Amino acid sequence: MSPRPFPFAAPLLALAAAALLAGCAGLPWQGGRTPDGARASVAILETTDVHANVLSYDYYKLKPDASLGYERTATLIRRARAEFPNTFLFDSGDTIQGSVLADYQALVKPVTCAQELAIYQAMDAMGYDGGTAGNHEFNYGLRFLSQVTGTPMNVDGGHRERCAGPRFPLVLANVYSARDGKPIFQPWTVVTKHIEAYTADGSKLSVPLKVGIIGFTPPPIMDWDKQNLAGKVTVSGVIEAAQKYLPELQAQHPDLVVAILHGGLDTAPYTPDMENAGWHLAGVPGIDALLLGHSHAEFPGPRYAGLKDVDAQRGLVRGVPAVMADFFGKDLGVIRLVLDRKEGRWVVDHAESHSEVRRICPQKNACVPADPAIAPRVRQAHEAAIAYVNTPIGESALRMSSHFADEGNMTALAPVNAAQADYVRSELPRSHPELANVPVLSAAAAFRTGFGGPDDYTDVAPGPLTLRSAADLYFYPNTLAAVKIDGTGLKAWLEKSAERFNRIDPAKAGEQALINSRYTGYNFDQIQGGIHYVIDVSKPVGQRITTLTFQGKPVEPSQPFVVVTNNYRASGGGHFPGLDGSNIVLAAPDGTREILAKWLERHKRIGAKDLEPTSWQFAPLKTRGPVVFTDASGKQAVAREAGLGNIRQLKDHGDGTATYAIDLSH
Repeated sequence: MSPRPFPFAAPLLALAAAALLAGCAGLPWQGGRTPDGARASVAILETTDVHANVLSYDYYKLKPDASLGYERTATLIRRARAEFPNTFLFDSGDTIQGSVLADYQALVKPVTCAQELAIYQAMDAMGYDGGTAGNHEFNYGLRFLSQVTGTPMNVDGGHRERCAGPRFPLVLANVYSARDGKPIFQPWTVVTKHIEAYTADGSKLSVPLKVGIIGFTPPPIMDWDKQNLAGKVTVSGVIEAAQKYLPELQAQHPDLVVAILHGGLDTAPYTPDMENAGWHLAGVPGIDALLLGHSHAEFPGPRYAGLKDVDAQRGLVRGVPAVMADFFGKDLGVIRLVLDRKEGRWVVDHAESHSEVRRICPQKNACVPADPAIAPRVRQAHEAAIAYVNTPIGESALRMSSHFADEGNMTALAPVNAAQADYVRSELPRSHPELANVPVLSAAAAFRTGFGGPDDYTDVAPGPLTLRSAADLYFYPNTLAAVKIDGTGLKAWLEKSAERFNRIDPAKAGEQALINSRYTGYNFDQIQGGIHYVIDVSKPVGQRITTLTFQGKPVEPSQPFVVVTNNYRASGGGHFPGLDGSNIVLAAPDGTREILAKWLERHKRIGAKDLEPTSWQFAPLKTRGPVVFTDASGKQAVAREAGLGNIRQLKDHGDGTATYAIDLSH
């Protein structure tokens, strides 16, 4: 909605007349300083966590998917620009990684220095004003990052040449080169645009607005991407970086300061390594608007209701307008700022300002159309990615699915665990011969367990396997790592994983939810390699592993094991006890997905005999009321096929999901 004139008393007639003449002529305000009493409405538009989902397409199912894709976000951007005459468009990171298309352009056939990434081609079509880097920007290494962002970096392995990158500035204030201590991106910049404003009597002005932007990424990148970053860069806390660089930015006298944080909201006491420091950043003086990300959630929204000093309906964090636009191009964040001119400067009217998240699919099967300007720009890369994932690598005699992975279906995890363990058993004796006789276990988690909707599951049907199958079974481009632990550490690992479940009261008559929605599925590690364990969900956290055996015998506290996992977990990702990078005995240069693909190719035809059966079970528990969870609807046959006869569908929700009950008594 375009701003309407605001009535004010005692207008300055001379200024108003001059402004009216300038507005009618379509000219910028020529009267010198913008007069006090003027008012303007500015919309800050945000994308975040697009993860290179340029098109509305599922590369795993090889079919269009209208529920996601930047090409539909682009439609929302155009509509917002038609609605608001004054807009700025920013991106909050996790942009270049996260889809088959991204992996193809980074790992399979890397783009050259002269080529621009598909996601940046799409974003350039929409004309961004700035952005920042998320944690996943670092997954492909600093050389690739410096190349594709067009940012020469003075870091070990960095790209010194200025290559093709996005046609908008990227700012990042809290990551520095280990060589010279300088930020690897410019920490801040100022974007200036002419905007429409109105004088006290409603006359139209065209005046310059200077918007300063400063960017931040989660400090734990040093753990999550240790192999790519250790010794090459250093990281500071978000607040420390803001306090260091905001004075420089403010010295440029911007009219507004927008903080672009790849992070969410956490009201816990601040620490320099805090992953989601948005609540604390909002308390730093001088920030007028806050763009959030990383949490794959919507703000404003009910998830954040009840947080201290947070208005989860209007979108205010400690009084600062803020927004987070979910993930995969599903949404556009919009902050509407109303500005008043007072004493020669613009002041945000917080009572009139608010935020909202606009969805590409506001209702089921009612999604906005794709913007026609996007697909032609990336068609060649899109078609090449499809051809790549269709490369045949073998065959499977069984269904490998993450449906009911939380309830004991390990068909999608067993091949990952088998491939990881085989790799380490082959490689470890060369580098650590003293560990040659130590048992090798393997940990894997189901990455796709419905968080993104009813289609967000791994589901590889029996029949031919392709590289697409390997990418579906292992969603993230992690590298493989192995750690040495003892029996006490193994039990602690499993206890941490078991936090995936709520505590169940057998005496309760009503429904009880099995899954702890605050504990993400990718942190529910399931370990195989000759062990068996029992999880008792009636027990408190930390006391749920009631039985733990290796080759049929109880695991001793001091018994040594090598556990294969990924670089994220081995370096501290997920905050598992005893995992901080110090006990890594093998850090493979190979990606887990590639290791899995080669394992599938070597085995040619995968059957049940090639995979270890499920290594754990729930302790028998008879409950008065039903224990329930959510999965995609109509999948009860998948549960039966996986040997889970104690699962039944209770209610179809009509949106592709359903409520299921699990009988824990057997």
